[in-house]
Amino acid sequence: MTRKDRGSPRTESPRTDSASRDGTPGVSYTGRGVHRIVVEALARRIFDGTYAEGDLLDLPGLMAELDVSQTVLREAIKVLTTKGLLDARQKRGTFIRPRDDWNLLDSDVLRWTIDSGAPGAFFTDLLELRRAVEPAAAALAALHRTDADLAALDAALSAMAAAERTPMTADPVMTDSDPVLAVRADASFHTALLTASGNPFFAQMRRVIIPALVVRDRLVHAGRHEHPLPAHALVADRVRARDQDGAFAAMLDVIELSRRGHP
Repeated sequence: MTRKDRGSPRTESPRTDSASRDGTPGVSYTGRGVHRIVVEALARRIFDGTYAEGDLLDLPGLMAELDVSQTVLREAIKVLTTKGLLDARQKRGTFIRPRDDWNLLDSDVLRWTIDSGAPGAFFTDLLELRRAVEPAAAALAALHRTDADLAALDAALSAMAAAERTPMTADPVMTDSDPVLAVRADASFHTALLTASGNPFFAQMRRVIIPALVVRDRLVHAGRHEHPLPAHALVADRVRARDQDGAFAAMLDVIELSRRGHP
């Protein structure tokens, strides 16, 4: 069954306000001006522990402190409420919801979590998510990939090779890289793979996987590391050969490298 038969489930590239030079997805929240400033200010206080779970917001105090109208503050609260961070009850007021209620799949919630210094368990949990999603996406990509998908994977591999300062030999070698280019290339590869799956739900997982991958890559590519190209190229080769089992196994190997602290 071709992708066309399946209703052409491809998704377009993520639309963001901006993208950093290292490939980090831009802020997804599209508010502007003072409205956005208030959203970011409240979120920062929630994630840095200024507000604890169950704490009430002093709305009049916030209006005075932030020098905003009641309308602006209410709109900002609505944004954070939709992300599971806040709630309001009659006779109680507006309060911080338990962390278990926060929408961790929301790109802003993910960004705020990472920016606030996420605990190690957070990245362990994300690695487990990757282990569940990306090998399956690779297997689907082997079944549904198009010429455009293969071109995107090849372009990412070329960028990955160009980012490494040490030429690759027949065997993986320790290398160092241009961190900005290396992070961008890795993000491009994993985005292309998820998209190549032909499954729009897997494609959307880039919004969760890529930001965390970027943070990890910044640390890895700051020093000497195993050359990333061989493992990633094997995934692309298996996808190109329409080898579903091989693509699944190759992607598991890539994630195992991540677990060990390599690209």
